[in-house]
Amino acid sequence: MKSITLFLSLIIALFNCNTTAQNKLKRYDIKSGIVEYVTATSGKIMGSTITGSGTQTLAFKDWGALELKETELDQTTVMKIFGKEKTETTHEHSINKLDNGESFSVDFDNQKIYLGRDMAMDMSQTINPEGDTGEAGKMMAESMGGKKLGNETFLGYNCEVWELLGGKQWNYKGVMLKMEMTALGIKTVTTATNIRFDVLVPDTHFALPDFPLQKTDSYMSNEDFHTNQQEMQEGMDLLENLSFEEWKKAVIQGDSEMKEASDEELRQTYDMMQKMLKLRQGK
Repeated sequence: MKSITLFLSLIIALFNCNTTAQNKLKRYDIKSGIVEYVTATSGKIMGSTITGSGTQTLAFKDWGALELKETELDQTTVMKIFGKEKTETTHEHSINKLDNGESFSVDFDNQKIYLGRDMAMDMSQTINPEGDTGEAGKMMAESMGGKKLGNETFLGYNCEVWELLGGKQWNYKGVMLKMEMTALGIKTVTTATNIRFDVLVPDTHFALPDFPLQKTDSYMSNEDFHTNQQEMQEGMDLLENLSFEEWKKAVIQGDSEMKEASDEELRQTYDMMQKMLKLRQGK
C-alpha cells in the first residue's frame, strides 16, 4: 500500500512541478499559501471494512520551493475472524517538508527525521532546467492514460480537473484543492476547507520536531545537486538503458521499502521512470 502511495505522490508532484527560466524551482503559480484539508477514507479489502478521517495542512512559500505538509489520520478496521468481529484502530501522524530538492520525513514512532532528496523536484529540474516543465508533466500524465476533463469551480477557484490512475484531482495554479482516489478498494477523498493564498507564511509553519536527523542513501545537499548536474545526467543515461530486471535488482538492494512492493508496482514505477527520463530529451 505504501509503495502505491509513493508512486501516486510522485506523479502528482511532477505533474504540478515546474522551474523558471532562471533555474529557480517554481512548483506553483502562487507565491505562498496555507491550505487546510479534511480527508475521509472508506472501503472493503479482503473481507475487512475500513473507515477513516483526518486533517491535513499545507504551508508553502517561494512558489512552493519551500513547503511543509502535516497529516493526521485515524482509521478503523473491522475484521471478521471465524464469525467474530474484531476492531482495530490506528492513528497516523506525518510531517513532510520540502526545501528545494531536500526532503525531510518525520518518523514520530522512532523520533527521527529522515533527510533525503525529492525525486519529483530533482526530475523536474533535470528534464528541463531552463524552462517550464508543467507541460512536460501533463504530457507524462496523458501518456499514462490521464486526461484533462475540463474546468470546474471549487470554493470559488477555477480549477483544472484531471483524471489519472482511477482518481480525479482539482488543481488551482498547481495547488491541489481536492482529490478523489481509489486504490485496492479503498476510496480516499481529500478536500480543502480553508484556503489562504499570497499571504505571509511565518517560519514557524516550517519548523520540525527536535528529533535527530538521519541521512538516507539518496541524500544530496541542494548545493551538491546543482554542482553535479553533469554526473546526474550521465547517471540518468545509465538508468535509461537498464532493463526492468536490472533496475529491479538494483532498487531492491538499495531501498528496503521497495522489497515489499509487488512486481506490478515495481513495473509501474519503472515504466513511469522511463517516461520521465525520455521527457528530458524531448522524446
